Amino acid sequence: MSKYEVQETLKIEPMKVLIYGVEGIGKTTFASKFPDPIFIDTEGSTGFINARKLPNPTSWTMLLDELEDIKSEPRGKTLIIDTLDWAERLAKKYLMDKNKWAAIDSTNYGSRYVALSDEIGKLLNKLTEIKDVGINVVLTAHAETKKHELPDEMGQYDKYTLKLEKRDAGLAKEWADMILFFNYKTTIISDSKSNSKKATGGQRVMYTTHKPAWDAKNRLGLPDELPIDFEAIRELFEAKTGMSTTQIKSESKTQTQQQVPLPDEPPVIETEPEPVEAQAAPAFNEEIPSSIPQSLADLMTVNHVTTDEIMQVIYVGGFMPQGTPLENVPAELWGHLASNWDKVLNMLETQIRK
Repeated sequence: MSKYEVQETLKIEPMKVLIYGVEGIGKTTFASKFPDPIFIDTEGSTGFINARKLPNPTSWTMLLDELEDIKSEPRGKTLIIDTLDWAERLAKKYLMDKNKWAAIDSTNYGSRYVALSDEIGKLLNKLTEIKDVGINVVLTAHAETKKHELPDEMGQYDKYTLKLEKRDAGLAKEWADMILFFNYKTTIISDSKSNSKKATGGQRVMYTTHKPAWDAKNRLGLPDELPIDFEAIRELFEAKTGMSTTQIKSESKTQTQQQVPLPDEPPVIETEPEPVEAQAAPAFNEEIPSSIPQSLADLMTVNHVTTDEIMQVIYVGGFMPQGTPLENVPAELWGHLASNWDKVLNMLETQIRK
């Protein structure tokens, strides 16, 4: 008897989607059309759409913590990080503060770029774990043009690429099930009499398959070119994921209709004990001094860490002499604490709060 069972390969499951394109073309608005979206806004671009979001992450540590929170307590049907290139900035600052680097560059044979790609890999792994609990994941990113050389000295051409470091862009493209490239489609009209050329058009278009000038891919059988409208991919997307925004709405309407009693049946009044409200977690009302950077202040607020406690971490950890005023703590130390937040929490629990 065989030890291994033959399985079907085709699955109905959430998707990992990467949307990139030129600035202001509608990436965020398009992403908001995915089923029951929840945003993580890294660049402050969601103020013009009607959607739900988590608090804007002000540090790499906070961003990863928000992903862990979504995985532990799933909410919504789609998680959107808007944008990936601004998330990469948080990762760069995290590494620079943690290692006291002046920049992410090719120092030490590119080891800093490797460290950055390791962090982006952690992010993508967490997003895959979120997908595995039944949530679509959508990443948006900006595009930039770079020169690409043709083989055999045949010249060069411009290519639209992700506005990320090269290693990070490669990881993101490998991770995604579908890559959509958004751009304006223009037509060049030549005038033979005046020997002039004029660009016309400007239609917003999404490209779904790879071309020399851009990266794109899809596994849904989409046409090569589509208008930037979620309706253009809705049917195939819903067939792949088994999710439907309209279905969610209709279910809620059905439930509402079922609650209305039939007219020929007398209403039945049942007396039930009033439910006991769950005790809410105590609010953290301490005002964090403005001299503490927002990236650290947000972590302190979420984890209910007081200013006195963070100063005790500084003293007990040997970073500054006992009694050093808060105003004298250097900015580099605040950044170091934010970048090593797990160690800060461990010190609080094992040495300060015990």
